[in-house]
Amino acid sequence: MITISGTLSKAWMHETLDVAFDRDYYLNPDKRHAVDCRCNDYALREFPNMGLFYSESNLGRLPYWDRSQVLIGGIQPNMILGMLLGAEFLPAEDRDADIAPACLAGIAPADLPSPEELLRHDLVKLFEGQVAAIQNRTDKPLQPIPPFFWDASGRAAIHGVLTTAQKLWGETIFLDMMTDPDKCLQIMNWIAEAYTLLCRHFSRIADLPITAVHVGECSCCMVSPAAVKEFVAPLTSSMGQKLGPVRLHSCGPSTHLLEAFAEITNLHSLDLGGETSVGKARELFGDKMPISIAPLPEDMGSENTDAILEWARAVLDNNAGGPLEYIYHVEPGYNMSVIRALTDFVTGQPDFEPIRPCPQDH
Repeated sequence: MITISGTLSKAWMHETLDVAFDRDYYLNPDKRHAVDCRCNDYALREFPNMGLFYSESNLGRLPYWDRSQVLIGGIQPNMILGMLLGAEFLPAEDRDADIAPACLAGIAPADLPSPEELLRHDLVKLFEGQVAAIQNRTDKPLQPIPPFFWDASGRAAIHGVLTTAQKLWGETIFLDMMTDPDKCLQIMNWIAEAYTLLCRHFSRIADLPITAVHVGECSCCMVSPAAVKEFVAPLTSSMGQKLGPVRLHSCGPSTHLLEAFAEITNLHSLDLGGETSVGKARELFGDKMPISIAPLPEDMGSENTDAILEWARAVLDNNAGGPLEYIYHVEPGYNMSVIRALTDFVTGQPDFEPIRPCPQDH
């Protein structure tokens, strides 16, 4: 089975529809719902049969979204965790939000609160109240999608322990992994426990059972396989055992890390950057492992289709017939003609299966 799907970025939507992703967008569910519906109405209207969806990069999924859903917060997971630890939230009207960088630089593991203390934070209480308010509405039935979830599928989404540590402690974490590994393990273990607790908490209050967990380890490509085996694989395995089957995301060149990824128990699928060898992944994980792979940004911004089609053919040739999804995230400056050519290539394959939107109740 081969599929293709994409997501439209905030920067694209701002440039196209002039919508503003300000603080109110993230903290006012009514505004969030209105903007998200407008963006997805645009995607369905302007890009029919392309599987395009407005969401954080490939987190929300079109078959599991309908207009009744309201994202509560809808803030990237490592930013929520940072905000719970005092980081300043930095929304931007024309692009993705952020938090103050390295907000925990210099903070020792012993100074971190217990994960349970996070549940008493004002932000958690705010999101709890918003979930309850949506659940209790009688004028228009709506479904709250709580923090750490992006659609009604029940797939939780978190950043990996290494990626989160880099976000919160800064790039010195890479040196600390070599000079003070015990400290780093304590930090990353705390991150894993906090994510597990928060995902379970919001799953329970929103009555949305966890079916799987997407783990975004964007920073993995900056460390060695040995570091992945020591720090990432054990803690990702622990989270997977407690939350559900793991979809592991690694956006950079990761061929050299695939053997280390194989040590993650409960690994259910791989989400890879376009420079990673699908052939090597098939050698290690077989032809039953679902694999998602994204084309290179420079190819999506190219004036012609040669590079992206050459890449797409090579991926297909190396896939060995396993379940494969081509995915992409549209940013300003990308060439939609190139993305349409990629779509035409994929949809022309004999084992192509279309992404079908959830029926919409307008």
